[in-house]
Amino acid sequence: MIVFTWKKVHRLLLLLLAFSVLVGVLMRSEVAISKELSQRVNSKPSIVLVHGTNADATSWQKVILLLQQDGYMVTAVQNPLTALADDIAMTKRVIDTQQRPVVVVGHSYGGNVITGAAAGNPRVKALVYINAFAPEPGETANQLNARYAPPPIGKAFVADSAGFLYIDREKFHEVFAQDVSTAEAKVLAATQKPPLKAIFDQSVDRAAWKTIPSWYLVGREDRAINPELERFMAKRIGARTIELKASHVSYISHPKEIAKLIEAAATATVKKS
Repeated sequence: MIVFTWKKVHRLLLLLLAFSVLVGVLMRSEVAISKELSQRVNSKPSIVLVHGTNADATSWQKVILLLQQDGYMVTAVQNPLTALADDIAMTKRVIDTQQRPVVVVGHSYGGNVITGAAAGNPRVKALVYINAFAPEPGETANQLNARYAPPPIGKAFVADSAGFLYIDREKFHEVFAQDVSTAEAKVLAATQKPPLKAIFDQSVDRAAWKTIPSWYLVGREDRAINPELERFMAKRIGARTIELKASHVSYISHPKEIAKLIEAAATATVKKS
């Protein structure tokens, strides 16, 4: 038979009180930690990725996974490549759907697109150019290419009956993606999204890089845009620039380095906010 004395009851009540206090502290700590983690994630800007020609949004998949693992909201734009104005309009719509400040990233011809799409948009806090064109208003991709020796890709294009440009599959690996595996290059060649030839003679009305901080990645072994042209454009826009021993598709062959560059731009954006 258990006999409860006042002393035992008092001790039991004290133990229950201490336990309830401990549980309350732990619950408040858990809530505080959860709130802090949520605030950290929500403080990060959204990332919008814009592909170039002869590629589509899925080509960003390696970079997307790395950015998502670090807590970023990432959207890769699927542009039609039928006209620069169409691609700019599509990218603008994607930027406008973001709920946070935005870092916009463009590869190759995608640099033309982000230069126009981000212009005048206060929500865009940083631009990142990956082996990309960074034009002045009124300046076309063909005009930029003419500044330096033409890259090898120029002789690898094959036009279809409607004027869309494919890269010859036999030359694709060599001129576009020489630092990825043969198997991966074959997949990229089979899934390439051709641009209408006319887009290389089209230009933007305004240049976002004139008012938005920019970062630039130069691929030292780029065979689709002359690396000297890339250095010229990076310097002209005042971008924080890094170089990699990489092909035109540095974001596919060196996804960790590209993700790190994008996150550097995103971090600088948060610090300024």
